Order: sequence, then C-alpha cells, then structure tokens
Amino acid sequence: MKKIIFTGVLALSSLFAISQTIADARNMGIGQTVTVRGVSANGSELGNIRYLQDGTAAIPAFGSNLSSVQRGDSITATGVLFDFSGLLEISPTSSFINHGAVGVPTPQLVPMSIINEVLEAQLVRLDNVTFVQTGNFATGNSTVQITDGTTTLDVRINGSTNIDGTAIPTGPVSIVGLVGQFNANYQLVPRDLNDIFPYVAPAREINIKMGGLNVLNNTTYIIGNVLSTTVTIQNTGSQTLTISGTTISGTNASDFNTTFTTGTVAALGNQTFTLNFAPTGTGTRTATLSIANDDSDENPYVITLSAVGTDNLATEPTSNPTNLTFPLVKAYTVGGQYAAGVNAEKYIVLWKTGSAVTGVPTDGTTYMRGDVVGDAKVAYVGSGMSFTPRHVIANQNLYFAVYAFNGSDGFQNYKTSSPAAGNVTTQGQQIGNYYSGINPNSTSFLSDLSALINPHNFVSYFNYKTTMMNQFEIRDTTAGQSYVLCVYSGERKVFNDPFDWTATGYSREHTYSHSWMPTFPADNPEQKEYNDQHNLYPTNLQNANTPRSNLPLDIITGNTVFSYLDCAVGYNGSNQLCFTPRGEQRGNAARSIFYMATCYNGQAGNNWQIPTNQNQAILKEWHYADLPDNYEIARNEFIFSLQNNRNPYIDSTDFVCHVNFSNMTYDACQVGLQEKLESNFSVFPVPANNKVYAQVNGLNITSYQVVDAQGRVIAESNAVDLPVLELTANQFKSGMYILAVGTAYGTVQQSFIIE
Repeated sequence: MKKIIFTGVLALSSLFAISQTIADARNMGIGQTVTVRGVSANGSELGNIRYLQDGTAAIPAFGSNLSSVQRGDSITATGVLFDFSGLLEISPTSSFINHGAVGVPTPQLVPMSIINEVLEAQLVRLDNVTFVQTGNFATGNSTVQITDGTTTLDVRINGSTNIDGTAIPTGPVSIVGLVGQFNANYQLVPRDLNDIFPYVAPAREINIKMGGLNVLNNTTYIIGNVLSTTVTIQNTGSQTLTISGTTISGTNASDFNTTFTTGTVAALGNQTFTLNFAPTGTGTRTATLSIANDDSDENPYVITLSAVGTDNLATEPTSNPTNLTFPLVKAYTVGGQYAAGVNAEKYIVLWKTGSAVTGVPTDGTTYMRGDVVGDAKVAYVGSGMSFTPRHVIANQNLYFAVYAFNGSDGFQNYKTSSPAAGNVTTQGQQIGNYYSGINPNSTSFLSDLSALINPHNFVSYFNYKTTMMNQFEIRDTTAGQSYVLCVYSGERKVFNDPFDWTATGYSREHTYSHSWMPTFPADNPEQKEYNDQHNLYPTNLQNANTPRSNLPLDIITGNTVFSYLDCAVGYNGSNQLCFTPRGEQRGNAARSIFYMATCYNGQAGNNWQIPTNQNQAILKEWHYADLPDNYEIARNEFIFSLQNNRNPYIDSTDFVCHVNFSNMTYDACQVGLQEKLESNFSVFPVPANNKVYAQVNGLNITSYQVVDAQGRVIAESNAVDLPVLELTANQFKSGMYILAVGTAYGTVQQSFIIE
C-alpha cells in the first residue's frame, strides 16, 4: 500500500505526449501557465476542484469546466499556477482534455508525521489513528482533528460530501484523503464516508527510519558527510517480518556498508543497524540501499543514498542553464524560463534593478529567497525551469542571472562561470482604448465614467489574501522570510510564509471607510463596494487601521493624540479629529476615495459623495502632490486583471478637476496637469548669490537645463533623480536665467536671478 501511487498513469505516459510532469509544474512560479496530465483522485464530491496525480507528484486543478471529470479519469489540464491560502493549484483551469477512465489512484500509506509540502494534493492513507472529537461531524464545512498518539492533523470535512452530519467514529480508524493546506496547516480531505473505516492491523508492514526520520520507499535520503547513520526497521504488522537480504548497489556502493543483512522483526517491534559511509573520492557519492522482506507490497524496500566525498561538496554541474527568456511580462509580474544545465540538479536565480547582476553564489552556502548575493537578491531556488520574482512593479528594468548547482544544504557546488543572463523591462500603464468615448469636457463625464468602471468582476473580501497579498503586496526579505508594508505607517512586518492576517496582526483597510458607504453595513452578504480591491490596503490592525477608524484624512495642525511611525491621529485646522497617513500613501488614498465615490455613485439611487467632514480640497492637493508612482501603476494593472475595471484617477490625473466629490456633480474645471506642475514648482532664493534650489512638490527632478538670456545652454544633466535640485551660483555670471526641469509627468520651467 505504501508509496505505490498507481501504475496505470505511468504506463499511460508512453502512449500520450505529456507537456510537463506535475513535479516540474510545481516547481514553476506563481502566475505561470502550465499544462499537465494526471489522473483525478476525486470527482464532484469536492465541488469544482480535481486533484491530479501523475506518478511524480500531484496538484489540484480548479474550474467550473471540470464538473464532468470523474474519479479515475485521465485528463490534460492547462491553467495558471495560483496560491490559494497555501495550497498550490491550477486556477483557473482554462482548458482540459478528458482521455477517459484509467482507474482511481491507490492511496499511499504514510505516517502522519510526514504530511508536508512533498505530499501536497496526493491521495494518502493513515492507519491506526483516532478522532480527537466525539459526537457528530458538523453540518456543512468543518475541521476536526485526528491523532496517532504523538502527532495531530486537521481533517477538513466538506459539506458537499456525505460525511457532514454523520457520527464521528470512535476507536482506531484508517482514513484516506487528499493532502490539502490552509495557511500554515496541512490537512487531510476525505472524499466520502468510504474513506473512513475501522483500522485492521496488517500481517506485516515495513517502515524505515534513518537518523530518526521516516524514509518512504523509493525515495532519497541525504547522507551528506555523516559517516555513521542509524537505520531502524519497524514492523507495524501483527506477524513477524522477515528480512531476507540487505544489499547496497550503485555507482559508489563501495563507499557504504551495513552491519545488518538478514533477520526478523517481531510484530509491532523494530530492528536497528548501522549504515557506514567512508568516501573514496570527491564530489557526489550515490548508492542504493535495498531491503528484501516479506511485506506483501513493499518488497524490496528501496532507498537512494546521496552523500558527498572528501571535499565536502557535491559534483559541480557541467554547464549552466541557457536560453533565458521572459514569456510573462506585465506591469505587476514577470515570469522567466530557461533551458536546463547539463548534469544540474537545481538552480538559483539572482535579480536586481537597473544594471547587470555581478553577484556570484559561494560553494557550500545555502541561500533562500530574498537573501543578498553580492549586488543582487535571490528570486528563486529550486529544481524548476522557471521563476516568478515577488513584488514586481511597473517601468522597471530588471536584470537576472541563473546559476546551476548540485547538492543539499551545506554541500552545494555552484557552476559560477557563464550563468544564463538577461534583462526585461516591466510594462507601464496598459490603458489602450479603455477610455474611448469618455470626454472630460462633457457634462455627462461623471455618469459616463461611473458606467465605464461599474459593473465589474466580483472578488470576495476573503480572497484578498490570495489575490492582492500573495500575488502582489508580499515582498521578500532575507532567510526565506517575507514582509508586508503597512501603507499608512510604513511599518515592514516580517513573517514566515504563508501570510496570515491574525498571526501578523494585519487587516484589510477600507480607505473609503465602510461606515461612509450609503449601503453600510455591506458585508453580510458581501457587496461589491465592500470588497472592491481598489479600496483595500494592508495595514497594521492595532496601530493604524483601528486608530484611523472612520476618521477623515487630513493634516494635523493641532494636538497629536496618537502616532505610530509615519501615521498619526490628531486635530486639523478646523479642530476636527483626523488621521494623517504617511506621505507616500496620501495621493494613493485620495485616488481610492475618488474611485469609490465615482464607481458606486447612483447605484440603487445612492449618492456616494464624500462625508461632510472629509475635506476634498486636501485630497485633491494630495492627489497632485503625490502623483501615481510605479507601485500604484502596477497595482492598478493587477486589479484590472482581477476585476476588469480601472481606477481612472490613476490613469488620468486631470480627471479629478472635473468632479466635485462633495456632491458628486460635474465641474467644468480646465486646470490640467501642466498647471498643477507649474503651481508646485519653486526656485529659490531669488535673487541668489550662493546656492540655487529647485523642487517640484511630491516629484523627483529627473533632468535639468539652465539657459541664459541669449538662449545658450549653460548647464544640463539627464541623469539626476533628486527631490531637491541644488546648483552652485558661482558657476554662473550675474544675470537672469531660465531653469527647466524634467519630471516623470512633464517639464516645467521658471526664471531665476544670480546677483
């Protein structure tokens, strides 16, 4: 029973072309499109999800188009890799081919202690376990626990099965189920009542432990440079297990020997022996340990041994990967792929912004995603042929280098010459003809804009974690950890994946407050305005979200009553209690509020004007002072891919001129972006005799040119990136000059005088 997945699918691989194995697909990056072939371990009893296995691994495929797929059907499925609260799945499944029934996969019999990522989505069986709870399973979806006396595991009971509402078995049971994951917890998902039955001890059942760890049949155990390893043969059956031979074979078999060849193991007993390793060369040393026995379905029990020689390093790959390409390029994500290196087991992908990667990994060093290697960071480590770095934003020139390596932790040998290298520029705004027919000079502008962005796709508030957090907001830091940025305070909250709201103390903040909505409360059942992704941002719950509450956004000029990092609560110039977010979020917040008022205005006869205590003038000031940056552009593009609507005030910063958000009426305002640039541009002091300073409030100056009264260029540069430009006055003669500065949103100029 143990580790025999199913032979039917293995045989099928010779009859049909398979685009990639499921194991290969699982090593690809989130957002990549994959095509796999496997046998479904379940049917409609779990809804629109099908758990596919192919002999190398398993992966769920999700989509309403899979409703006809039955247990045992072999299908080829194509779709996008998606992280659903820790569970890697193909979602949505864009297309599939049903090749017909080939037989239901046989569950692997495994110890509860090894339920982990390696077994995710596979059909497994646990023996001799008991339910922690008693009574009946709850009606509908619920989670209960089972235990083997040492380890406890969640069991997810789906209301779509025939299990909910029935009596919870008492006493030892065997339970079959699919390995799922929710956040940090792995779980077992039984398909129906037939998956839970009384435990009957087998006659003989072999299990192997090496170095205290369970090692499954037909898997690899890493010896490393350990010279002596304890091997325990367990028999969980009711009769004596006979070991008829223990042999070591393979390339470097002479480096290994054992103290045990034949013998018996009593019922529920164990037998211990020693595996010795004495390397006779350098590099990777491999062999196969085979234990012949009279267990009816695991004879022989085979374990591949992997070790390193006298140099304490694996064998270096012959060559690095080649042909680095980028089939996925968006404003918010990039997907790269490459051809395999020769004699290479794994790969490390380094990346940086702006210039070629020069960092080189060091032999014997274990790197994790987010670690710093020279001038670059690690985007990916694994055996896959593709990668998707996290938190990509718009208009960035990204450089990558991919190195091959062999060996496990501490024994890695990197091929450091001639890595696969390349670069790609992420997209900017992809507006296209989205606003065709929208005329800001028309009196119907506001209603036309509302009709354009609503209706849109419904994305559940619950799914914000799997959409915005897992696929956009979460960023890498060192040691494989991640962090999330509180948009109000600027706090960087470090955590271990997967992200969890409660564990991090974070929440989804409604920038346009929930209580401001005319439809309040709009969360039960969820309305589109409650879960609109354009309006939701991650914030620290206790120190940012709760203090903000539903306070208006404004500048504190009076007493401050609470502050946390770069956000605060206090009194504005009208002696109203208000909330001030960090500077980098002010324009973003204003545009979210403008969007919400525009998107839902007039829906069901409701007027979505901003509250009377929310000063629209400060929001418009923030809007122009903090224009959309590459993060906000990328965020808008990503939400467009989800909801199929855009925030028009990010796409066109002049649109706000034409809306009075206090009563949601049209304004024939003619002031455009250029006028706003001019009103925010200052050169001082005038006249100057020492230094000349220039700034455009809220924007960096990216270039400048100084022209004298005769039109001659006196000084210029196209390679600056400064919030304040500083010029030395003594480089100019006395007189009048024109200073023109460039920004991301245009050029503006002004005269100045040198005494």
